[in-house]
Amino acid sequence: MTTYLDYMISPLPIRVYDPKVDKSKLRVKSLRLVSAGHLPGRTLQRDNAVFIYWAFVYIAGGSGYYKVGEGEKQPVQAGSLFCFYPGEVFQYGPDEGGDWEEYYFNVEGARIEEWLANWVDNPAIVRQVGRDEAVLSKLERIFTLVESGIPVQLDQAALLLESVLFEWLVQQAQPTAGSRSQYMTRIIDDLSDTLYEAFDADKLAKRHHISVSTLRRIVESYTGYPLGEYMHRLRISESKRLLLNTDWSVKEISERLDYKDPFYFSRVFKRLTGYSPKRYRDQIGQ
Repeated sequence: MTTYLDYMISPLPIRVYDPKVDKSKLRVKSLRLVSAGHLPGRTLQRDNAVFIYWAFVYIAGGSGYYKVGEGEKQPVQAGSLFCFYPGEVFQYGPDEGGDWEEYYFNVEGARIEEWLANWVDNPAIVRQVGRDEAVLSKLERIFTLVESGIPVQLDQAALLLESVLFEWLVQQAQPTAGSRSQYMTRIIDDLSDTLYEAFDADKLAKRHHISVSTLRRIVESYTGYPLGEYMHRLRISESKRLLLNTDWSVKEISERLDYKDPFYFSRVFKRLTGYSPKRYRDQIGQ
């Protein structure tokens, strides 16, 4: 992973993942995640952009526009998904004087043809797929897998991205068929709303008329993490934003996110990010 400042793109640190791997060592031959990036606070606009790979772009915050060829300029809002692909010219970017938070994933492989034939029916439109912390957590997990550089984890990253795209483009487009997914999403959203309070699994389970064991099973099947670990990851994800965007002390942030012991918070933070909170603020936020 490369984290750096490029003021032509954003005033905030951006992350770019460009894994170098021997393709012969990949087990999933029909889909490869070529590169990925997270561009918070992007201000750069692009005209006449062309691409050699398919790219899927998710906008987590802010607003802007997207235009394909001679088509109409389409509005982009927080929670939007759109595509880039070979053979077309694109204009896109945040509104003039504004910014957006962008996640992008460049992919290649025969699997894309299957997507186009079966569930990516019109790649030239902006889709509103919504915003929730569960999805952002999955995107961060993809980054973690890509950053490892291990072929089998790069395979996992590609398949997890396919799962996220499938959920956005198919399950959300079919409310009846996706009702179970929507129910699970409501539970995950509820978990995200507890970041600044003491977490009570029994209380949350009762609110959704399920047992705690069912809650744990739902969370792990939906996110890939046990309940406790998933809550740690949500809170650490939030703490990273607080470290970069507030002047709160590490102790204040740990207390606000229900870590009674700031030393324990720091250990969890370092386990999940590779940095101590102070070093993360000093190095990433500089």
